[in-house]
Amino acid sequence: MQSRTKRRLSPAELDALLRTEAGVGCRVEAELTDGWFNTAYRVRFDDGEPAVVKLAPPASAEVLRYERGILATEVMVYRRIAALPDGGVPAPALLYAGEEFLAVSLLEGTPWDKAAGLLSPTTESALRRELGAVTARLHTLAPRDGRFGYPAAESALSAADWRTAFTAMVEALLDDAGRWRSPLGVAPEVVRALVADGGPALDEVTEPRLVHFDLWPGNIFVDPADDGRPPRITGLIDHERAFWGDPAAELVSLAFGGDTGPDSDLVAGYTAAGGSLDFGPAFRHRLALYHLYLGLLLVVECGPRGYDDAGHLEFCHRSLGDAVSRLRALG
Repeated sequence: MQSRTKRRLSPAELDALLRTEAGVGCRVEAELTDGWFNTAYRVRFDDGEPAVVKLAPPASAEVLRYERGILATEVMVYRRIAALPDGGVPAPALLYAGEEFLAVSLLEGTPWDKAAGLLSPTTESALRRELGAVTARLHTLAPRDGRFGYPAAESALSAADWRTAFTAMVEALLDDAGRWRSPLGVAPEVVRALVADGGPALDEVTEPRLVHFDLWPGNIFVDPADDGRPPRITGLIDHERAFWGDPAAELVSLAFGGDTGPDSDLVAGYTAAGGSLDFGPAFRHRLALYHLYLGLLLVVECGPRGYDDAGHLEFCHRSLGDAVSRLRALG
């Protein structure tokens, strides 16, 4: 995907950056083009180890407020995952990190979106249960300072309670929308009123947990293991959008891969691993708010990234419109 936020380096420039910042050189094997925000390269280091190097946007790039400092957020998440016992959340190993880049190990398996047509219903069901369990273990991670919102100080989007943090997160996107003259299709004051109406439901969240918020199938690697071994999830990637908040928000992106309702395989795996999702009225109200937030984010990011694909723009606006309709229906 082409984007104004992508920073591209020649093989020689990338090699020079890594030698200076990490003390290791590399040979570029390919650019990985699936990402929408950062540039990523598959490389081989001087010692022969394969890896993926992700570059932060250039300093001159316009980014949304929540995107300030998110490379450091991803580095933090990889480190927190690595400290979990027994490899409870599969993920690439963080090999090197600097202000402009990170390098992680190459994962086994295939992104789920590329393997989906090759998986039997039984395998899909088993993987969805495992994904639920992995997500529950991810949600055991909590901030060390007890605050809600985005971890990067550069965003200034954190607070001591979830209602305040989430309201600030929405307000930041509305500010960005004004700056980029984003055609939202809904008045900002309507969005603000919908969020305010959900305040009591947001107040029920009292313990911040790590929310990936981008667990669509392309960010989940799987090994179908059709040689007699059970299928498995080999890793979660792209943790840059993560925030400290309500675990219910995770269901928004997880829904892109299949059913996330109370009787789904995913929720069965989540609860079996110790997670709790109550699906009561307040829970459902919050979930509708998180759909609103993602819809708003998808529309607004089109401006600074320069997206002009008609199909993608239509999808983004439909997502936002559907979320507004869902919240209005709640009364």
